[in-house]
Amino acid sequence: MTVNSAKDWPQSGRPARCVALVGPQSVGKTTLMEAILAATGAVPRKGSVRDGSSLGDASDEARARQMSTELNVAHFNYLGDSWCVLDCPGSVELAQETVGPLMVADAAVVVCEPDMARFVALSPLLRQLDELGVPHLVFINKLDGSSVRMRDVLQALQAFSARPLLLRQVPIREGETITGYVDLVSERAYRYRPGEPSDLIQVPDSVREREQGARQELLEALADFDDRLLEQLLEDVQPATAEIYGQIAKDVAEDLIVPVLMGAAEHGFGVRRLLKALRHEVPDPARTAGRLGTPAGEPVLQVFKTVHAPHTGKMSYARVWRGTVTDAASFGSEKISGLYRVSGPSYTKIPSAGEGELVALGKLDGVATGDILTPSGSVRNELWPAPLPPVYSVAITARNRNDEVKLSAALARMTEEDPSLVFGHDADTGEMVLRGQGDVHLQIAVDRLARRGNVAVDVRPPQVPYKETIRRKTSQHARFKRQTGGHGQFADVHLDIKPLPRGAGFQFDDVVVGGAVPKNYIPAVEAGVRDYLGQGPLGFPVVDVAVTLTNGQYHSVDSSEQAFRTAGRMAMAEALPNCEPVLLEPICEVSLLVPSDCTAKAQRMLSQRRGQILGYDTRPGWTGWDEVRAYLPQAEMRDMIVELRSITLGVGTYTMRFDHLAELTGKMADKVIEARQTAIAAQ
Repeated sequence: MTVNSAKDWPQSGRPARCVALVGPQSVGKTTLMEAILAATGAVPRKGSVRDGSSLGDASDEARARQMSTELNVAHFNYLGDSWCVLDCPGSVELAQETVGPLMVADAAVVVCEPDMARFVALSPLLRQLDELGVPHLVFINKLDGSSVRMRDVLQALQAFSARPLLLRQVPIREGETITGYVDLVSERAYRYRPGEPSDLIQVPDSVREREQGARQELLEALADFDDRLLEQLLEDVQPATAEIYGQIAKDVAEDLIVPVLMGAAEHGFGVRRLLKALRHEVPDPARTAGRLGTPAGEPVLQVFKTVHAPHTGKMSYARVWRGTVTDAASFGSEKISGLYRVSGPSYTKIPSAGEGELVALGKLDGVATGDILTPSGSVRNELWPAPLPPVYSVAITARNRNDEVKLSAALARMTEEDPSLVFGHDADTGEMVLRGQGDVHLQIAVDRLARRGNVAVDVRPPQVPYKETIRRKTSQHARFKRQTGGHGQFADVHLDIKPLPRGAGFQFDDVVVGGAVPKNYIPAVEAGVRDYLGQGPLGFPVVDVAVTLTNGQYHSVDSSEQAFRTAGRMAMAEALPNCEPVLLEPICEVSLLVPSDCTAKAQRMLSQRRGQILGYDTRPGWTGWDEVRAYLPQAEMRDMIVELRSITLGVGTYTMRFDHLAELTGKMADKVIEARQTAIAAQ
């Protein structure tokens, strides 16, 4: 990360607009961003992801993995209009990085490959865009190496979009190679030139019939949203080109249609046509601010991402919705300490920013992602989506025990940046557990702990919080007597111990009569019983047990609370091994959310993991998706998300909650107990 001095930034009369690049992993989003920046002169030459020269993906984690691991931000100017482009990671494990950019973007460009088998991966993203009401276009990338028919591609893609997809171009082919396109609105043909503007050519005769049919389909689709255009078509009147462009822009802004463009970003094919579409069809930020419910009146900004940069501290990425923001401006009790324009890994200090611009605000310690900032103060936006629930976890420990405080602070900063990361001590196992969206997600987090937080950690699978209980009741007498030269120690207790129904927990009562055990010592007996229940005869916490103090003895001089506590613990230690102790494992209720084509595979996976399938039904509100419910041992869930994504092309997910404890017996229980006893002996 570098910080530069202020630079001039070209402005037009139109507010700055913002577009997000989204799509699955490895479809070329960062390459498209580089091509846009090169085509508009924002960079002297197009960078390459492969050789590490791109403006985006500049972090160590991204370069090491050859993939986007965080949001990339860049700015460019096109035909006098100012733009910000937000290149979002495509990995399903890094989906949280897409939420903030989509909330504040005026439109999104969904980038995909012409691989129809992978279109299912777009389903959750397209639905998210529809739910958020974000206008979007589709850019089919990497067409230079594809021989598939565009009509087939569009038909396959339409199955995953609730909005009608409108093809804007038809390809021109020479053999199996796409050499250009015909624009369906202007009816002009262009031949691609690598890295250069396309050449205007005559519409080839071989394409004319396809172009006419595709254009008619485009007009008929637009007529569904405009009565005047429908009348023209019924009367066989060709609408004016400007009228068609205007109708497309209106329908895109209202999120009624999804234009589909194509190209090959690696060679710069189709990039300038995409830029023209963005310029004419992406709405102004005022419409986006209205979608987010920002307050009217005074100047307003919205924070959509928080970053803790190594040299500048906390930075709040924000979009200016109204008015002008200046360095050192105050928002209630918060005051900006530095106003910056973000470009890749660099921050350029600027004196002010106007409507629509995206900026980084320095050191707003009391401001969180999603907050709306006004001179009156900051408020939480109730429309801001909740973080994605975690589906994978690891236990972590600081390699150097002196770094434990530093580890907690570094994790707190990291989870503020990425709210889909969750950390905390497990109350059952005592481990520090880091939870997230998958193995790669947590590997990146661990790398950042070492690089940014200067904290090296050891990672291991988290322990399963097994418990144990008893199957039969017993009575136990225990006496603790010790003479040490002065006052001795004496306590005598009689306990009745019995199992309770599953989930009842622990109960302690006393029926002592005649003062056999003074009332002030009875709580000490309970404390001793609880001491032992923390680690029963199998090595695990004991649950679902009732203990009753029935009788006992005391000495007027030698008895004490500590003596009765010890006697209570002794009685439990002697009794429970004779009460048929049994291992209990936690069982969770899980809901798997999968495409309907993958439901049978998901059910087989659950059965192989000792799951008890409760049933399945259509996922509410999702066409072509199912929800499979089951009881599943927690021990079988650690890597389940990996297999689930494998059988669903990366789109399957699940939710879970603890439901109950169930007995575990046989060889599997023996292995668990043996491992626990070995771990206890090694302590």
